[in-house]
Amino acid sequence: MPDVTGDHYFTAEPTIPAQPREVEFSVAGRDYTLASASGVFSATRLDPGTAVLLRKADLPAPDTTGPLLDVGCGFGPITCVLASTAPAATVWAVDVNQRARDLTAANAARVGAARRVRVAAPDDVPADLAFAEIWSNPPIHIGKAELHELLLRWLPRLAPDGVAWLVVARHLGGDSLHRWLVEQGWQVDRHASQKGFRVLRVTR
Repeated sequence: MPDVTGDHYFTAEPTIPAQPREVEFSVAGRDYTLASASGVFSATRLDPGTAVLLRKADLPAPDTTGPLLDVGCGFGPITCVLASTAPAATVWAVDVNQRARDLTAANAARVGAARRVRVAAPDDVPADLAFAEIWSNPPIHIGKAELHELLLRWLPRLAPDGVAWLVVARHLGGDSLHRWLVEQGWQVDRHASQKGFRVLRVTR
């Protein structure tokens, strides 16, 4: 479990002191410097799986209007990239971790997208909202049953012509998750493989 000590990154209210950090990375020719802190997922760097996802998946077009969803947003790197590449879209950033949500809100402001990013706990997302795109580096370490429950909760929120992008490490069950999603009735394409990660494109 990278860069997390004490609390799990999926703890709702981390008790570990929030030691502030900054994480720098580049995606699609844009440089990002985002605030991070201990007690959230991959607090000291852009997670390698997230990096592969943002490099290999098809980022939304500039005219995309959304809404878009980032499941398990952490400190917000995916949210900030989506909001930057799709300036007309609203992006929902969901995480159980309050510290992660606070950081994502602050980072949305850093990239000039505060008015278009909705940061929320899972239960606070409107039930009738369907998403044009869902993005996630899902929290594998919560366990298989919990991971399946998470995906069964959010993937049905895809719009009829929507697309979900997931990244999963092969050695953590990327291929078995692919098979399970197909068994659930989803169309799944292994869009890319890099550095031991599978990027899955999921549609209805």
